[in-house]
Amino acid sequence: MTDPSTSSGTGNEAAETIIVAIDGPAGSGKSSVSKQAARRLGYGYLDTGAAYRALAWHALQHGIDTSDAASVLDVSGDFEYAISLDPDEYWVRVGQTDVTDAIRDPQVSDAVSGVARVPAVRESVNALFRALVAQSGRPGVVVEGRDITTVVAPDAPVRILLTAAPEVRAARRSAELTTQDAAAVAAALHQRDASDSAVVDFLTAAPGVEVVDSTHLDFDQTVDAVLGVIEAALPAPTPDNAQTGA
Repeated sequence: MTDPSTSSGTGNEAAETIIVAIDGPAGSGKSSVSKQAARRLGYGYLDTGAAYRALAWHALQHGIDTSDAASVLDVSGDFEYAISLDPDEYWVRVGQTDVTDAIRDPQVSDAVSGVARVPAVRESVNALFRALVAQSGRPGVVVEGRDITTVVAPDAPVRILLTAAPEVRAARRSAELTTQDAAAVAAALHQRDASDSAVVDFLTAAPGVEVVDSTHLDFDQTVDAVLGVIEAALPAPTPDNAQTGA
């Protein structure tokens, strides 16, 4: 797996980048909420799930069965991955190919868990995430995914578990995927939860992790709730150290 570069950083790595770590299951709204929170804060946004999806896409392009860990590990050797950390100009690439939309295809979604459960792949990808944050050149990065608060950034100053009731998550995901039947979407989400829970516990908040339950919140209310947790956890900026995002 190669070391990616992005076009979203400024190259200024003098100050340590603040990490806001957000965990949550599929359909919890963590991607859209994290992206909007990043905009409001002037932070970067890192969708960690995109890396696993991109690797699953890469494996499928090579005809690899992602349930075969050895084959997944082998194909990850020439995985050239890059992602934008700009919440307003989001893209994902594998080599020279823009896969921003392709990694959301149902066949890729079905293959993701097989890729993510390979320990060596997770270790390599987690190191990749830390490098992306360190090289972002931004005052902070909102990092969202499945084990961000416990594995990728367990020492982050802000750690949030964003969740919602299963039926609410299924309804939200169905609204996003307008080309698929609602029952099929709900079944796929349930299957994804079951598969991913065998790899990481993304439904239980670890010690020190704040829970934001969006079951009865709309999008704006959820963003405000997340920002409230962030503002309570971080010291208010002073005129000497205040920064804005690029």
